[in-house]
Amino acid sequence: MRRPSLISALALASALLAAPALAQTAAPATPAAQADPVLATVDGKPIHLSDAQMAAQELPANMQQLPPDQLLPLLVNQLIDRQALLVAANQEHLSRNPAVKQAMQDAANEKLENAYVQQKVAPQVTDAAVQAEFDRDYANKPGPEQVDARHILVKTQAEAQAIIDQLAKGADFATLATKDSIDPGAKNGGELGWFSQDEMVPAFANAAFALQPGQYTKTPVQTQFGWHVILCEGKRQAPPPAFDSVKDQIRQQLADDAIKATLADVRAKVTIKLFNPDGTPATDQPQGQPGQQQDSGQDNSQPNVNLAPPPAQ
Repeated sequence: MRRPSLISALALASALLAAPALAQTAAPATPAAQADPVLATVDGKPIHLSDAQMAAQELPANMQQLPPDQLLPLLVNQLIDRQALLVAANQEHLSRNPAVKQAMQDAANEKLENAYVQQKVAPQVTDAAVQAEFDRDYANKPGPEQVDARHILVKTQAEAQAIIDQLAKGADFATLATKDSIDPGAKNGGELGWFSQDEMVPAFANAAFALQPGQYTKTPVQTQFGWHVILCEGKRQAPPPAFDSVKDQIRQQLADDAIKATLADVRAKVTIKLFNPDGTPATDQPQGQPGQQQDSGQDNSQPNVNLAPPPAQ
């Protein structure tokens, strides 16, 4: 469960602070102003460097790769446009429109919800926590059993049985795979390499793992792809995975667990009553403590919390 790699707010802030455009200030400023200089004003309202840093998080990934001296002017112009639009909207009192007012409240609520979850979850998904989870569940422990196999894939059971009959007479498996298999890997003699049981569809995996090295399936094996004849060429216990290969998966699992725990905690502290679409009380109400999670058909998706690790310094 790899996630796209984005420049974090911290990394971008550092890049912007180091940009030549910021180094060439017109006149000495006070220490406070240097920490967060004003980059523009719109009707007297200042736009600070910190505003540009926050806006950078919303840019597409390809734009985030621009050099700071090119990126900063784009961000400032974007912020000027947004502030000018806000001035115009306020002049027309759009915030008084009920639909707009509700949308603004919904957006504010979502930000507050995500901030709460971030506050509760982030301390549980640290680099130290990821390392501890790896040490507990992966380090110095053998990996899953694996099989090294070849296979021949054909369209019908009769074709598969004919191949098994040829193998029984001494035919070479790789040669038959190259000649008869419809699988894209046929040109490699049907070679699949090493795989764990959960990496293959159940019918195929069960047949492959039941074989001993040198054995092939004596009856055709059917999957949604067609009919298979499978040859086992070896078995082994997989080595433990490297930390870098599973750290993102561990981090995501820690985040998921922490979010679920947070949601369970807040739901347990409120009173929840369920109603039918016609407004009548639902027959099935949460059991036990008020707020116990109940499937009511509503969207229970987890908040969008960014827990990507900071870039290496």
